[in-house]
Amino acid sequence: MRIIGGTHRGTALAAVGKGDAGAHLRPTTDRVRESLFNVLQGGRFGDPITGSRVLDLFAGTGALGLEALSRGAAHVTLVDNGRVAQKLMQENIAKLRRSDDVTVLGVDAGKLPPGEGCQLVFLDPPYGKELGGKALAAAKSARWLAPDALIVWEESRAQIAPIGFASLDLRRYGDTWVSFLQYEG
Repeated sequence: MRIIGGTHRGTALAAVGKGDAGAHLRPTTDRVRESLFNVLQGGRFGDPITGSRVLDLFAGTGALGLEALSRGAAHVTLVDNGRVAQKLMQENIAKLRRSDDVTVLGVDAGKLPPGEGCQLVFLDPPYGKELGGKALAAAKSARWLAPDALIVWEESRAQIAPIGFASLDLRRYGDTWVSFLQYEG
């Protein structure tokens, strides 16, 4: 895995190794991440990255949030309570030398502390566990979502926009479905 674009383009990220089967650590592939960021920067959603605050729920290695940081995001909050994930995130932050621009929260994504509104949210829960909706509801109630925030939800199937969110787009990359939602708050 590596950073695909931006100021840190080509930087190799920490190797996942055996990962953490118990935590369902499943990093987004470089190909899917590249396609996803091409959609985000293609103009359809304006410019959701430059200068934005980003929330990366179920961050795993932190690759999605760190890719956004490399492409101009102002700050990224990475959320994952997995022991292996936290180690990988810290390693990747150190490789990019961006500790001032990243906050790591080692908490359950469904039980977030109060936060500051983010304009872009990555949601990549373990597939098939029904955790995405709970995490999105927690982000909403803890005030992590800025008005009109763009949500990028990666799952094994297409996601229906919950109440308070509008569905903007849906893309399929192999067995991965990416739903683009907008917070209507």
